[in-house]
Amino acid sequence: MNKNINIHFLGGAGVVTGSKFLLETSEKNILIDCGMFQGLKELRDLNWNNIPFDVQTIDVVLLTHGHLDHVGYLPRLVKQGFRGEIIGTAPTLAIAEIILKDSAKIHAEHTEKANKEKYSKHHPALPFFTEEDVEKTITLFNVEMIDKWVRLSKNISYRFQYNGHIIGATFVELDINSKRFVFSGDIGRPNDYLLEDPKKPEWADFLFLESTYGNKLHPKENIENTLTELVNEVILKKGNLIIPSFAVERLQTLMFILWRLYQKNKIPNIPIFIDSPMGNNVLEVFNRFPKWHKLSTQDYNAMCYHINIIQSYRETWETIDDKRSKIIIAGSGMVTGGRVLTYLQQIIDNPTTTVLLVGYQAEGTRGRQLQEGAHEIRFFGKYYPVKANIRTIESLSAHADQNEIIDWMKLIKNIPETVYLTHGEPSALDALRLKIKHVYKWNCTIPKLLQIDKVMI
Repeated sequence: MNKNINIHFLGGAGVVTGSKFLLETSEKNILIDCGMFQGLKELRDLNWNNIPFDVQTIDVVLLTHGHLDHVGYLPRLVKQGFRGEIIGTAPTLAIAEIILKDSAKIHAEHTEKANKEKYSKHHPALPFFTEEDVEKTITLFNVEMIDKWVRLSKNISYRFQYNGHIIGATFVELDINSKRFVFSGDIGRPNDYLLEDPKKPEWADFLFLESTYGNKLHPKENIENTLTELVNEVILKKGNLIIPSFAVERLQTLMFILWRLYQKNKIPNIPIFIDSPMGNNVLEVFNRFPKWHKLSTQDYNAMCYHINIIQSYRETWETIDDKRSKIIIAGSGMVTGGRVLTYLQQIIDNPTTTVLLVGYQAEGTRGRQLQEGAHEIRFFGKYYPVKANIRTIESLSAHADQNEIIDWMKLIKNIPETVYLTHGEPSALDALRLKIKHVYKWNCTIPKLLQIDKVMI
């Protein structure tokens, strides 16, 4: 084969979201992940640009996991002419289908509302993709096992390896003409409540490494004690604890911890509501794939029985009107959309409300604004004063921190020819670059968005 490979950094370069890495070879054109940009408006606007490559010549998409910033651009890719396979583990494709269908509904709702209330500068506002686009996309899904080398062509093979983070998540090893390209995806954490520890790569000639928390260490806080204190504070104030939550993994983890606190008599039988249609569907993925997580069938059933799972928008309003102190876990985790907006719109101006942020908040999101002390917040074209108590638990993050990323690399036996640092904000990328240089004496490259690197193999 021609030994030149062009690496196209179509997303996840210099930013945390929008992961898309295209390897252009003489045998196959391979896209690793196909995510949406999130956060700042200037990034979100990039989603509307077509990929600067002939999409019809892309042969296959390999997915590390099902989060929106890794799969959310797939319907647009298909709309632009992609007809190849979209390959991932069974839980990853199940999660991707849930997330894409949910996103299509949200796009439709927001578009309808924007057109009705005329708060969009686009006339008419258009959805990013439709449910029909999603249906076309999932016909291209193809399941593959972990720990199995799969041949794509004469000189190209790949393998998925378990990576924690969320159910189904993997890192991808891609062997091209005897050189190994390793794509970390998002690295999970050791000692997770629900997931096994991530596996570690043992060889990498070219390493594409996520850097989300490349400049941070997760605090060694006692999550159960913190949640216990918060719940008791809310009961004392006769208020509500609102937890904006990512529907995949974080929501299920919170359910498990709160149920366990009740089992241990650390919190009273306060009503707990889960209001996330997507989260409910992800719960079913846990039920379908028990070998992918630690939760026993007995504990799964007991946890679900203990918690009120909201099934309709009517029940959302009934919950808002319920005068009891309660815990509400609702999507989305960065407060960018979903049911949590309905709750916050009604009660974020009430000092008895506590909002608990439990994950990474990207620049430009409402979650980041709240985290940084915003005195008002905008929902659906209107501003609302923030009088609620805003709290954060950082150690529930599903992303490895700096030390855990460094540890994840420790079994690599060779010195990589190139380490590309991706999926991070500039300060995180640079801090991780310096740490890797210090620990391993490896040089790292921080690619720019739309950069194309030519490598010889």
